[in-house]
Amino acid sequence: MRDSLLTTTATTERVSLGTLFWIFLKIGSVTFGGFMALISVIADTIVERRKLLKQEDMLDCISLANLLPGPQGVNCVAYVGYRLHGGLGALVSAVGVLLPTFVLIVALTGLYVAYASKATVLSNLFAGFTPAVAAVVVSVVHRMAKSILKGQREVILTILAALALLAAPRAIRLHATFGIVSSFGLAGYALFRSPNACSPVRPAHLPWARLLGTLAVLGLLIVAFLAHPPLAPRSLAQLALTFSGLSLLLFGGGYVFIPMIQDVVVTNYGWLTTQQFLDGVALSQVTPGPILVIATFIAQKVMLEQHGLLCGLLGAMVGTVSIFTPPAVLMITASMALDYIKQSPGVQAAMRGIRCGVLGLIAVAALIILDTSLPPWPGSLSVHTLTDYLSVLWPTVVIFVTALIALVKYNLDLVWIIPAAGLLGLLLY
Repeated sequence: MRDSLLTTTATTERVSLGTLFWIFLKIGSVTFGGFMALISVIADTIVERRKLLKQEDMLDCISLANLLPGPQGVNCVAYVGYRLHGGLGALVSAVGVLLPTFVLIVALTGLYVAYASKATVLSNLFAGFTPAVAAVVVSVVHRMAKSILKGQREVILTILAALALLAAPRAIRLHATFGIVSSFGLAGYALFRSPNACSPVRPAHLPWARLLGTLAVLGLLIVAFLAHPPLAPRSLAQLALTFSGLSLLLFGGGYVFIPMIQDVVVTNYGWLTTQQFLDGVALSQVTPGPILVIATFIAQKVMLEQHGLLCGLLGAMVGTVSIFTPPAVLMITASMALDYIKQSPGVQAAMRGIRCGVLGLIAVAALIILDTSLPPWPGSLSVHTLTDYLSVLWPTVVIFVTALIALVKYNLDLVWIIPAAGLLGLLLY
């Protein structure tokens, strides 16, 4: 029997492990902008261009990622790899998508330690990426909407989800995604469930021993982290336990995690100063991939200053593996159960509502990403201030519109669009 209830012969024959690694290596090299940007690129590549999964599969993936702890983007990468090639597919996909970010953050951390005062200048090189990433997300919303919005009820639910997230206070907006996804599951159950529907035959069995064993190990990991065992300060063991435990307590995305990890590594352990931590956040934002590569920065810096260059590299590896592996394992474990239970008519109706909610959340993500690239609105309006504002605004508009046309009308590959946007940013800003 295959090691996965989700793996199918058709998809396994269509994509090799080498191809899977290359796909996600390219994705990891060009994906700036966080979770939704990464998901949008995956959807564009895996669903739209290569036809390896359906839009519904991606929305199921996003829904599950929103309900579980951990870095949502890498969790979705592991899910997609698992669907296409089982456990090895998940591993290869995760390594591929993280490798470019890992190499960059290791190099930048080394430069930071040597030339700390110059690190923040790097952010100016990436000004053009943000509007292009927003265009990527908008193009994916457009494509998903065509397959998800099949009637008036779906349209209304999607709009309500977007409005709910926009109305949520900024301080809890990322936490609100969990509540929105859950609520729209209930709404979908109420609106779309047919009382006369019959449940189809389910798979012969579920691997309960594997599921329960995995959950038990992850639960013990959380308990060990919360218990604060007497490990050697600034050791690899302490780094591994800290980031593994924290990764399983994160709900709502990487930006929610930032205050939590700051409290642990700055206030409790004193590994970094507040300014060093903020510099690490800045470095994680100007590299492709998830913001939680800040764990790579922290672990490398701690070990580099303590024990030297080779130990710094080892620390970076430990930090990266620890922050991303436990949630990815949980995601794969939960996906087994999802594949089993979602054949129920009630679950199918709930997932239909959840997909509408997720589509609304992705649309808001495009607005939020685009908003971050816009210059601040002038405090007082006049012909002079408005002219100054437009002179700063037009490069963002040019990059966004150009990228969107290239994606929607000409279907250009992101490998060309994102780097071109960066070059435009250097020329126009």
